[in-house]
Amino acid sequence: MGAIIWLASYPKSGNTWLRAFLHNLLTNPRTPARPDELARFTLSENDKGWYDRVNGAPVDGLGSAETIRMRPAVHRLMTASGPDSVFVKTHSYLGEAHGTPLISMDVTAGAIYVVRNPLDVVLSMTAHYGIDVARAIETINTPRESVADAAHVVEVMGTWSRHVESWTARPNPGLLVVRYEDLLAKPRKHFSAVAGFLGLKPSRERLDRAIRFCAFKTLRRLEERHGFRERSPNAPRFFRTGRAEQWREKLAPEQVRRIVEAHREQMSRYGYVPEGF
Repeated sequence: MGAIIWLASYPKSGNTWLRAFLHNLLTNPRTPARPDELARFTLSENDKGWYDRVNGAPVDGLGSAETIRMRPAVHRLMTASGPDSVFVKTHSYLGEAHGTPLISMDVTAGAIYVVRNPLDVVLSMTAHYGIDVARAIETINTPRESVADAAHVVEVMGTWSRHVESWTARPNPGLLVVRYEDLLAKPRKHFSAVAGFLGLKPSRERLDRAIRFCAFKTLRRLEERHGFRERSPNAPRFFRTGRAEQWREKLAPEQVRRIVEAHREQMSRYGYVPEGF
């Protein structure tokens, strides 16, 4: 039994990309891992199956408060899924809901947090959820829970700013914060930092292979060939372009202004406020 290493992010910020890198780095396959293989290596903390096990019966029909109160028991159960620390994906903010900690610190070994420019997050959300830009902006500006479905229970995200601040405001040696844009611009440097944070010293060849195997063009090709169960029914594909600053081509100045006004403090911390706003 180990503890949990959280792979945390606001939705559509690069969590799955990070999972793909870690899977390819640690399993060291001869060919790139198919997207659906990621679930075998990294757990998802809103996977309904864990809550069914803790509840002793399907949790269908239970309210969000009832399932959220199961989270500490679910997290302990996850740590028993293997002899070593386990990677668990989460989109929950670091705080409480319904009187329950959303992240159980007593079974936590550490966390990697991926932050992405919210100007690009809203564009990724439009494609993934099948919504327009106005609705996406409203989504990141409004405290919210995810919607439970047949396979997942709710996660509590809060606003984009609350999410980022909750995880990153207090530096901690057990926390690594990485910008999505830095992973794109200098993948060897920043993915190497991820490996180093985990106490790993992969050879340059192994590191480069893992980076190559999780490249967006590779992930898109694998999804086209094999599918990906995490793809939204509202989107033709999960893996899109994987580019930064797409907002410059697609957002109107008033849309940029609405996002900056709502999130200026946290955007400033990560260099995301455009000149003139």
